[in-house]
Amino acid sequence: MSALANPGLIATMFLVVGVALAWAITTHLNERSVRRAALARLGGYERTDERQAELALGWKDRLALPLMDAVSAGGQRFTPVGYREKMARKLRAAGKGSELELERFLAVRVLTLAAIVPVVLIFLSAFGRGKSGLAMVGLATMLLALGPGIVLNRKVVERQVAISRALPDVLDLLVISIEAGLGFEQALDRTVSSVPGPLTDEFSRVLGEVRAGANRADAMRAFAERVDVEEVRGFVLAVLQADTFGVSIGRMLRGQADELRVRRRQQAQEKAMKAPVKMLIPMVFCIFPAIFVVIIGPAILNIVHTLPK
Repeated sequence: MSALANPGLIATMFLVVGVALAWAITTHLNERSVRRAALARLGGYERTDERQAELALGWKDRLALPLMDAVSAGGQRFTPVGYREKMARKLRAAGKGSELELERFLAVRVLTLAAIVPVVLIFLSAFGRGKSGLAMVGLATMLLALGPGIVLNRKVVERQVAISRALPDVLDLLVISIEAGLGFEQALDRTVSSVPGPLTDEFSRVLGEVRAGANRADAMRAFAERVDVEEVRGFVLAVLQADTFGVSIGRMLRGQADELRVRRRQQAQEKAMKAPVKMLIPMVFCIFPAIFVVIIGPAILNIVHTLPK
């Protein structure tokens, strides 16, 4: 009865169960993705009975699948309208646009939100209801509530910056390939095989959609919508206009590459001009006080010792 009356112990038990549940779900999702990739490579060479395939699964799969379904169903029941589509767009911009990645992210969001109550109880029992305890509770609540979204936004920004920086160099390679006599799709294919990175990964997806029967204009528009980068939108618009009006794609791409390179240089100069202003704050509050202590401190001590008592 004393253990049941202790709220800290109960919260700790809930937290341990939540961590075990999150570990089981993420492990299951990783194994599912690996298994799907292996089956996609194998194709249809071997067909097994569904009962045998189910019996061949490990205990992690049998345990994590119902738990994952329950967490996903509970999350969808309380998910605001449009939140799933918003997170799907962000995951596509981060390079994780599969349905499995979306289910994993939503499951993590549900678990982090559910862990707020036990974590708050643990912190209150450990630090009390003073200022430090309330500060720790507020910090933990903020991290659990906003942490997954902050991490996802950071990955989106990093990928967009990498795409924006790589676009001029990739356009130069496209220009060289097109001027050498290759078509636009063949030049994209050669660029994908020569330059690894998130931008060429998106180009590879565009080529896959075109080869699957989609229109090149629709594939390029979907590419610009997924990436959500201003430079990429300008590049896609220029390609579509060149296709519509019959302009030489090589000449257009060369102009785009020159313009993007000038814009990248201007952005670097802008950051360089902002650097002294940003350095002023740590210099005033961190470096100058230490310098004043080192320079003026001995003089103040000498004055204090020489003054008559």
